[in-house]
Amino acid sequence: MMTVPRQVVHVDSPTEQRNPRTTDIDLMSTMGILGAINAEDRRVPEAVAAVLPQVARAVDFAVEALRSGHRVHYFGAGTSGRLATLDAAELVPTFNVPSDWFIAHHAGGARALRQAVEDAEDNAKAGAAEVAESVASGDFVLGLTASGRTPYVLGALAAASRRGARTALVSGNPAAVTPPGVDVLIAVDTGPEAIAGSTRMKAGTAQKIILTAFSTATMIKLGRTYSNLMVSMRATNAKLRGRTIRILREATGMSMADCSDALTEADGDLKVALVHLLSGEDVASAAKALTASDGHVRKALDSLRVRAS
Repeated sequence: MMTVPRQVVHVDSPTEQRNPRTTDIDLMSTMGILGAINAEDRRVPEAVAAVLPQVARAVDFAVEALRSGHRVHYFGAGTSGRLATLDAAELVPTFNVPSDWFIAHHAGGARALRQAVEDAEDNAKAGAAEVAESVASGDFVLGLTASGRTPYVLGALAAASRRGARTALVSGNPAAVTPPGVDVLIAVDTGPEAIAGSTRMKAGTAQKIILTAFSTATMIKLGRTYSNLMVSMRATNAKLRGRTIRILREATGMSMADCSDALTEADGDLKVALVHLLSGEDVASAAKALTASDGHVRKALDSLRVRAS
């Protein structure tokens, strides 16, 4: 008797299904089309809110990795990979982080950022190979795929797990099972797209929201902000000097002259100038306290207050 091999049954992502609310979208006026798309887009934040506990776990894994000298990696294909590349690129100028803290890997390489590379996302071995070249034990790897089953991404996650990295997957398919090697599954149910299968729409918007929240929360936990102000920057040109002085004035309530003098004394380091102004300690003491607190302004201030008392 011949044995029939078992076939893996994939559960279609909601993003591939036809949306009953937009079946007549091609008959609508321009405003009607835009209104229909906007109505679908308004469903995305609620879908993201439902998976925030899973996003929080991913943030904690990323913070743990970066605090211990390791890195965060993004793996994606198509829209997912482009959004991940954008997020990683924006963190360097926004939070003045080292350029190798967040590394984006895109199926098909740099060329695929501008144009589609045939079959790149179907190559699980390529994802695993990139992991072998760049991911170390202790790193954190975040994969993104609207379908929840892109081979390039799943191959990377499985390989990363075998190397001792923590992993998470952002998926637009809540019906899919957690793939092997994934510690945290962030499955967002944004439902059918306005145009069936166009995952650059709601699924992509959800991924952008999650990426922005994930990386920003990670930066906050690592002390790259003070209150809701960006303070991890150095005044290397006139524009940035003006911005840092405005932030110093906002955070301290002091005059432009006082803030400008403090920034000059701190050699353009906004955090040092801020701790100096808020604590009343000299710049050298402020810098020392920041170093001891891993760059956390509030922790540095607390340590200086304890010492003063």
